[in-house]
Amino acid sequence: MSSSTTRLSAVAGGVAEAYAGAFAALADAGLGPSDVVYVVEYATGAALDGYAEVAAAREAALAGQRVPVATVGVEALPEEGATLAVELTAFPGGGTLVEAHPDHGFHRGTVRIADDIVYLPSVHPHDGTAIVHADDFREQYRHTLEKTGELLKAAGLGLDALVQTTDYTARATRAQYPRCGRPRKELLGGTGSDGKPVHPGAAGIVIDQAVVPGAMVSLDAIATTTPFKAVNPGWKRYATLTYKPGLSNGRTLFMSGFGSLEPATQKAIFEGDLLAQAEYTYASIAAVLREAGLGEDLPYGSVTRLVEYITPDAVERYPEIAEIRRKYFGDSPALTSVVCSALLRPEFLIEVVPTAVFGDGA
Repeated sequence: MSSSTTRLSAVAGGVAEAYAGAFAALADAGLGPSDVVYVVEYATGAALDGYAEVAAAREAALAGQRVPVATVGVEALPEEGATLAVELTAFPGGGTLVEAHPDHGFHRGTVRIADDIVYLPSVHPHDGTAIVHADDFREQYRHTLEKTGELLKAAGLGLDALVQTTDYTARATRAQYPRCGRPRKELLGGTGSDGKPVHPGAAGIVIDQAVVPGAMVSLDAIATTTPFKAVNPGWKRYATLTYKPGLSNGRTLFMSGFGSLEPATQKAIFEGDLLAQAEYTYASIAAVLREAGLGEDLPYGSVTRLVEYITPDAVERYPEIAEIRRKYFGDSPALTSVVCSALLRPEFLIEVVPTAVFGDGA
């Protein structure tokens, strides 16, 4: 069964320019504001400092359409002078609106369900009035998962419906990051449609620009309303982890973040070589696509979305990986590129989070 979801590349620029460009691309795709189901804002410090302008531009562009909004603080954007990038996801008719609670600043409760996918807003360790669990990384992480569970409950689902999580943490918390393993182990996971254990895909991105001051972690997550199973090309390291390389519900393949990590040794490779890291990362994604039954030959046109997080050291040579990307995925994926402060493996220059879809014959 094929997907009817449209994923668009992020449009970067000044605040007004980014929103105008994103909705112009939406119109070019034959869709309008009432079809939008998810908005992701990649905001630099300048955009966050003037966030009232961002919120006003979004409200004007959406023209009354209520959607979940993910706001991600970023170190920078690859486009010179850009302060904001806006990424839209749309579905004809806009799917189903669920309101877990009214949106209040960054304490957001708007959810949408479309094409078997549950879109959730960013979750921060904030209760609507103040930061919770100040200076306690593990409990802030637990709070974001529990809050995500509350949003899913309003949609009639639980945390076992999650298929993808992306957490954003600061470099100052890097030594504490392994402590998120306990709440993930206690709260996440379940049994897949094939009867085997399953956990959501995951990516961990280091961002020093907190969206909510005092937050040590923020979480973006996606869930599905239908049964799903893990997709793993045989990488044994995932047997003990609280995430899987891929999750398939038969319509969409949700994937973890991929970098130049050798699965057998769990060692980062190609340190300092962006092109080699990109080649290895794309090849790893291709291995999951093959395991999911999405073809054997390059390029993989089933990939509809790529989010590429690059470190400041990768910015200069980043345009050079375009041909490598095209070799693996053609020109079809919506591409969003942002500069993060660092990645959890300090050797990494790039981490890629892909999404793919199954055709009618897959």
